[in-house]
Amino acid sequence: MLVDFAKAEKANVLIRGLRTTVDFEYEFGLTNMYRRLMPGLESVFLTPAEEHAFISSTLVREVAIHGGNVDEFVPAIVANALHQKKKI
Repeated sequence: MLVDFAKAEKANVLIRGLRTTVDFEYEFGLTNMYRRLMPGLESVFLTPAEEHAFISSTLVREVAIHGGNVDEFVPAIVANALHQKKKI
């Protein structure tokens, strides 16, 4: 659980990304639960540049599964891992 990780790392701030209002509603609920589980834990929300707002891990995985090139959407290390996973 993320709260357990935050405690283990002695973190008091989570940085989360938001693409849409749906993301905000989901993250807002999580944030309130995290605060109940770990008082003092704060969340900071960042929004992407418009050209990246459509990118999600689900979409990237789907493209990779079907043999599409995901290199422009993820860091090289992630793209390589996805390519290797597809070979298995």
